[in-house]
Amino acid sequence: MVWRRGLTSPRPPIPPLGGGPAGRRQPPAGFCLPPSLAAAYIRPSMDISSLPGFREFFPEDMALRRHIFRVWREVAERYGFVEYDGPPLEPLELYTRKSGQEIVGQLYAFTDRGDREVALRPEMTPTFARMVSARAAALPKPIKWFSIPQLFRYERPQRGRTREHFQLNLDIVGEAHVIADAELVAAAIDMLRAFGLGPDDFVARISDRRLVRAVLIQCGVPEEGLLAAFEALDKADREPEEKTSETLVAAGADGEGARRILALGELSLREVVEAYGEASDVLEAAGRLERFFGHLDAFGLGGFAEFDAGLVRGLAYYTGLVFELWDRRGELRAICGGGRYDDLLAALGGTDSPALGFGMGDVVLGELLKERELVPEVAPAVEDFVVFVSDAERDLALRLVRALRSRGRRVGFDYRGRSVGRQFKAADQAGASRALVLGPDEVARGVVVARSMETGGEEEMPLAPLLDERE
Repeated sequence: MVWRRGLTSPRPPIPPLGGGPAGRRQPPAGFCLPPSLAAAYIRPSMDISSLPGFREFFPEDMALRRHIFRVWREVAERYGFVEYDGPPLEPLELYTRKSGQEIVGQLYAFTDRGDREVALRPEMTPTFARMVSARAAALPKPIKWFSIPQLFRYERPQRGRTREHFQLNLDIVGEAHVIADAELVAAAIDMLRAFGLGPDDFVARISDRRLVRAVLIQCGVPEEGLLAAFEALDKADREPEEKTSETLVAAGADGEGARRILALGELSLREVVEAYGEASDVLEAAGRLERFFGHLDAFGLGGFAEFDAGLVRGLAYYTGLVFELWDRRGELRAICGGGRYDDLLAALGGTDSPALGFGMGDVVLGELLKERELVPEVAPAVEDFVVFVSDAERDLALRLVRALRSRGRRVGFDYRGRSVGRQFKAADQAGASRALVLGPDEVARGVVVARSMETGGEEEMPLAPLLDERE
């Protein structure tokens, strides 16, 4: 960069920041800037912080994210699920068809250059329904797929909720047997167990909308008021009891019926049957739940689950079993939620087939792992650090670096070939467990000195075998 005052003036110092109007950097009077640099020089300072609700993943954050993804994939594959993915940008209609126009206010939606109304995906189910339907006839049943998409919703950021998150989706299509329900919940439980969490850390709350529906009807709620009653129950733990009771009465229950509905969450499955068992729908749904808990016991996971008749989940498309995983302390939002949605795929224009699934987000799970001190440490950048004494050993050192990397080792070296002491310091900063030293004497004898960075102990190793590359 050359500063000029006419043609012969010497170059003055660059002026400090902050001079001139509006805090802009201004060149001294009479100075000329090259046109290519003028705009950058006088541009006002910019706020380049990330958008609210969007996360940045520094190495320690990325280590946790990779750990979560790795466990999710390992457990899903052990259960026989195969991975899929879909586009992050979809036609807006895909979501309004399922949830109505009111959902648009919660989405990142816009008109693209092709004049199409589109949105960043807020959920995976509509995409999943389309993809499964495209190949349903050719796929063996049950279809067991999983995905880990990044999802976007314009919501108020708070603890456990951001405007983007990654979510494990596990779905089973084409199986109505209650064992499929038990396996899905077992997979969700085993996900958390694989992170080192136990029955003292979390609980699976289990219910069935068919059972709750039958009880609501016995408590006076007519068919047309069921949706409002379900919504009231879903919000009951977040709103005053009086308000929930008013909503239930507005849905069709009388005062006594509303009181009995509010007490549902305190009843065991046996007590629900004793109180409402004269209805065949109650007996049928309760019998299915009893079989479900029996299968979960057979999986060895019954101790992680509890019946909760007050659980309905707010999404109207659930048709049977519903469940959520919560931390035992009750300090966080639900870790996971899902259930059976036998009619949803057909409603979205897909295959008419029984289906069930769950979603588990990385945000609340990450908070829980941090609280329980189950976050993995950031792995060292390198395992081996190759130290060379002089420029004469540089090329041989690079051969050794390549050979070790071909064997899967994480290897570093000093680009500038500084003093041996500086290279050892760089090895320590990189977290290397050992340094491999090449000097003229070692090269002459065909060895390399391996020094433990932890203990300082040294041993000589034959050089030739280490130089063999394994592609």
